[in-house]
Amino acid sequence: MRRFLDRLYDLSGYAAACALLAIFGLVAIQVLARLLDGGLRILGFESVGFAVPSIAEICGFLLAAASFLALAKTLTSFAHIRVGMLVDRFAPTPRRWTETLAGAAASIIGIYATVALARLTLKSFTFNDVSYGVVPVPLALPQGVMTLGLAILTIALIDITIRVARGEIVLRSGPEQ
Repeated sequence: MRRFLDRLYDLSGYAAACALLAIFGLVAIQVLARLLDGGLRILGFESVGFAVPSIAEICGFLLAAASFLALAKTLTSFAHIRVGMLVDRFAPTPRRWTETLAGAAASIIGIYATVALARLTLKSFTFNDVSYGVVPVPLALPQGVMTLGLAILTIALIDITIRVARGEIVLRSGPEQ
């Protein structure tokens, strides 16, 4: 089970990286097209006028996907910013219970948020909601990816909470993790 979860978190991180690469690719194409048009105008030719339709909107959706898909990998890599000024001073047992309680609360919030976002995604799919841009993107697509990322984060929260409760890991603030 540990191997499966670690691979799930890794896969989620790779998917986030792919979304960022897609943003880079779309923006690079748009910039190169504008440079080509500018160069053609300077040389006295008519510009091509190539543009990626709805690029800002599509890149926004990809950024949301990258952000949500990266959450679980970031959490399990202990790269989230933690402020442990109080809990770092606790003895091991009270610290473990405090971290477990905080993890349980975060897991409950994660479950709630995942269910709420899944319900919104289902509504968007049912009503065939689309974006307002030139390219009508079905809103269920980016919402579904966000729901997936949030679900994987929730699994990671539950996983880490259980590992902290068992004493398998100790969460630390700062670079010493």
